[in-house]
Amino acid sequence: MPRGKERRALDAQPDEAQVAAEAEVATVEEPSAAVEPAPSAVEEEPTTERRRRWNLLRRKKNQAEAVATKEPTTEATDTEEPAADEPTEKQADEAPAEGETAESEDAATPESEPVLVPHRPAGKRLKIAAAAAAVLFVAGGAFVGATAQPVIANRALVETQLDIARTAANAITTLWSYTPENMDSLAERSARYLTGDFAFQYRKFIDSIVATNKQAQVTNTTSVLGTAVESVTPTDASAVVYTNSIATSPVSKNIPSLRYLSYRLEMKRDRSDWRITRMTTITSLDLTPQL
Repeated sequence: MPRGKERRALDAQPDEAQVAAEAEVATVEEPSAAVEPAPSAVEEEPTTERRRRWNLLRRKKNQAEAVATKEPTTEATDTEEPAADEPTEKQADEAPAEGETAESEDAATPESEPVLVPHRPAGKRLKIAAAAAAVLFVAGGAFVGATAQPVIANRALVETQLDIARTAANAITTLWSYTPENMDSLAERSARYLTGDFAFQYRKFIDSIVATNKQAQVTNTTSVLGTAVESVTPTDASAVVYTNSIATSPVSKNIPSLRYLSYRLEMKRDRSDWRITRMTTITSLDLTPQL
């Protein structure tokens, strides 16, 4: 490098002593102009002007570097700053939950103590009203029971009468309906409706007519027209049965023999069944055509 250029470079770089002196001068010059007026430009030396220019350039450079370093931080702060309405993570962690707030408020509120009321005995009017209600309740129950009992009894009686009438009709139909083919088993079929002496008498009568009827090929059919229950007790009953009986035989050229018969049946209860103990003929009307 030429010597002239080296000298100029050396002149342009101030030494350390000069830099320190300029810093002291800058520190001293910081008070306002009103306290210590600045020296005029004519009285300052050329060296002082150079130092001031150098300090000014250095200050501008430092300010530019400071601004350059502060701008990214400011931008980052502007971009990352949360909204004013949204709570930060720390605030969200520190904020108590609604349930905790309610529990804390409930815990903070003192529980009201129960108020004890002295026992008061029932008054005279209340006792009278309770007694009257009890009497009405008992009377109502008795009235309902008294009303329901005849209804229940009547229903049971009706059921019993229906059972008696049904048994009497079936018994008469079975006793006086037969053909030459089943005449021998008539006594066994009728036995479940009979009891006592009447059962023995009926079997004896059937045995006496079996041979004759089989020989004459007699067929007898009895149909029940109506049944009426005369009397009923827990063990005995009486019923009247109205029938039409038709008998045919080749001997009479199959001309039907028509008879209208009515019977009174005396019946006795055997557990849940009713059995005939006696049978008498009330009316007998022969309507057989005469040739």
